Amino acid sequence: MSIQKKITITGRVHDVGYRLFLLEEADRLFIPHFDAKNVKINGKEILIVLVGGDENQINEFIEFVKTERPELSNIEDIIIEDYKGRIRDIKKFRANFSISQLSKIVQYGAKMLEKQDLMIEKQDETIRVIKEESEATRQDLGSKIDKVGEKIDYLRSDMKEYMEKRFKELSDRINMIEEKLKKAGII
Repeated sequence: MSIQKKITITGRVHDVGYRLFLLEEADRLFIPHFDAKNVKINGKEILIVLVGGDENQINEFIEFVKTERPELSNIEDIIIEDYKGRIRDIKKFRANFSISQLSKIVQYGAKMLEKQDLMIEKQDETIRVIKEESEATRQDLGSKIDKVGEKIDYLRSDMKEYMEKRFKELSDRINMIEEKLKKAGII
């Protein structure tokens, strides 16, 4: 016996792969009629699923809906009721769903490219600032290094004079000690 059901799932059910998750199960159960659409009602995310087929298939599908869910979803409520309207063939849903998902991918891809371009612009700006700051630092350090070099040269010459003076004083003292030792007959 063929039956039709409307399943209303409320909670975090958009952009979590819920429709594909349910489509895979409907395919596994060979359910001939399937439709699923995301809607928002009073700001709440809702997934409305229509299924039609053999009573055993539909009951097994409903049990799956009650017990299984996509990892990122968060279910607040599930309402299952009889449905009397038309339900599209699962093949038509699959084709339409594929096209809508490809459209989303293209839109997200375009947004990602825009963000990538912005990131590249910011990266180029950052590189430019780093180069400018690096050049300024080089110039600043260069002048400081030159000053340090001048101070080192000054200290070297000052140290040279000091050392020469000390060596002369030591040499004079050694000569004086030698003379005294000679006069005393020690050497």
